[in-house]
Order: sequence, then C-alpha cells, then structure tokens
Amino acid sequence: MNTNDTALPARKTLIQHLQAPRVLIFLLLVMWLPLTAYVMFGELLGPHKDMILIPAIPATALLYAIAVYSWRESWVSVLGVTLVFFWLFMAVTAPFLPLMDPNKPLAPFTLPGVEKRDHLFLLGADFKGRDILSRAIWGCQRVIVWGVTATLVAYVVGSAFGLLAGYLSGWWDEAISFLANVLLSFPVMVLFILILNYLGPSGFNIIIAVTFASAPAIMRIVRGLTLDIKQRDYVFAAQTRGEHPIYIMVVELLPNVRGPVIVDACLRLGYTTVAITTLTFLGLGLQPPDPDWGLMIKESAKTAMLFKFSYMLIVPALSVSTLILGFNLMADGLREMSLRD
Repeated sequence: MNTNDTALPARKTLIQHLQAPRVLIFLLLVMWLPLTAYVMFGELLGPHKDMILIPAIPATALLYAIAVYSWRESWVSVLGVTLVFFWLFMAVTAPFLPLMDPNKPLAPFTLPGVEKRDHLFLLGADFKGRDILSRAIWGCQRVIVWGVTATLVAYVVGSAFGLLAGYLSGWWDEAISFLANVLLSFPVMVLFILILNYLGPSGFNIIIAVTFASAPAIMRIVRGLTLDIKQRDYVFAAQTRGEHPIYIMVVELLPNVRGPVIVDACLRLGYTTVAITTLTFLGLGLQPPDPDWGLMIKESAKTAMLFKFSYMLIVPALSVSTLILGFNLMADGLREMSLRD
C-alpha cells in the first residue's frame, strides 16, 4: 500500500513535466520537422532519407499520450485526437511498415482480400495495379504536411496583422481591415483557383493560396480579441514600463488570445484538408506520381462508378473523412472544456 502511495506522485510529476510548454514545443518540433523535411525535400536527402523519421516516431507516441491524458475529461477530444494521431503515426512510420511501393503496378483491378503475384491486397488494387492500402498510408504524408504547414503559415500572417490592427488601431486598423475585406469578398474556392491558375499547381503554391484565403478571417478573429484584451490592467502596466509595442503584442497579448485561436485552428485544419483534396481532384493541387488522397479520388472516379470497384473511391474518401472528423472533434472538445473552465 505504501509503495503504491509513493509511486503515484512520481507518475504525476512525470506527466506534469511532460506537459510543460517547453517540452511540448520540443516534442512537436522533433515530430514535425523531420516529417516536413521528408515530404518537402525528400529527394535532396539521399538514399538514407528514411532515417530522418526515426526520432519522430517516439515523439508522436509521447504527444498522443500527453494529449489523451490532458484532455481525458472530454471523450470528444480524445476521439478526435486519436483519429488525428492515427494518421500522424502512419505518416511517420510509413517507410518502416511492410508496404509495397505505392507507385508499383502489379495486378490491376484486384479486389480487396485477394492474393496475386505473392502479394495480399488487403484493400485491393487500383486500375493500374497499385496497392491501395500502401497508397492510402503514403498519401496521408502529403495531405497532413502541406495542409498543416499551409494553415500554420496562414495563422502566423493572420495573427500578426490582427495584433497590429487591434493594438495600434488608427490607420493601421483601417488599412489592414480594408485589405482583409477585399480578400474576404472572394469565395474561397474561387480565390484558390485564381491563385493556383496564375502560380501553377504545387505544394508551395498551395501554402500561398491558403494564406491569402484564410489569413483575413484569422486576422479579424485576432483583431477582435486584441481590441478587448488591450484594455486589461497588465497591458497598461507594460505600457507604463515603456515596453515596445512589439513586446506588448507578442508577450502580453498573443498568449491571451491563444485559446479561441487554437479552437479555430482545429476547425480550419479540416477546411484546409478539404480544400487541398478538392484542388488536387481538380488538377490544381498536389501532382502525381506520388500518392495523394485527392489524386486517388480523381483517378478512380470513373472506375468506381461500377459497384464492384467502388472500393477504389471509398478508401481515400474515408481516409479524408476520418482526418477531417478528427480535427472537428478536437475543436468541439476544446470548446467544451473551455466553457467548463
């Protein structure tokens, strides 16, 4: 009994240590930077590029455990984070799983569960004979990396302009708000198509398109929060000390607007995933030959009209849906927990 009593504080202390902001940021970087480098610059990393993902595997597992423990009071959040981290874990472990080359044609139109050429096609093969399970798992890398990176860049830009407009006010607010309203007057998909038609389809251009489409709405959210928070006593105290406006915006204001921004970010990650998949389906997003869920849907659209081969469309469609559902459930759970507090 005494042994258990002494063991419990040790476990609690360890969890509290792992929940520290510096530790979380470190784990996020260990998980995200290798995965991003692998997807964006994999051809420059040489034949041993898979090794770069090894540190990301334990970091992903630790982050999942921390998230489940931290959000255990909301089953909605736990379910959402489980769906998201399932695909994150698939993304960082894909090179080490016993999967076929996702671009290798082997046995066209093989149905799920059928073995051909000494390979069991658990989810079947597409019209070119490529293993659908392999393409679905490898495809999540591109959707996650480009989607999250594009959303992150949009939040950096939108938050910066929102802080400027809300804190400095005056002509800063008028100019930034006018520019945001002009961009918001365009339907999002129309803006995507205009930008990508001009710049050309690629992952980096998707980041630019998402930033132009999402940053104005993010700016308005941050601006509204800043207008409220800048009247607080701690902001006046910082002004009295003679702190620079940039210091006040980054140190005093930004941490206090993060709650609603994080909830909005989870929802916006879902919107961005839908947008990237749709753009790829239209031929304006990520390009072949590498596997991608949008490309899988596009390539199988006609073949899947026959019920016998509908699995070619169902697998990537379910993959996209589960990832988006995960982001949305995370947002709902975080909102629910914030209302309790």
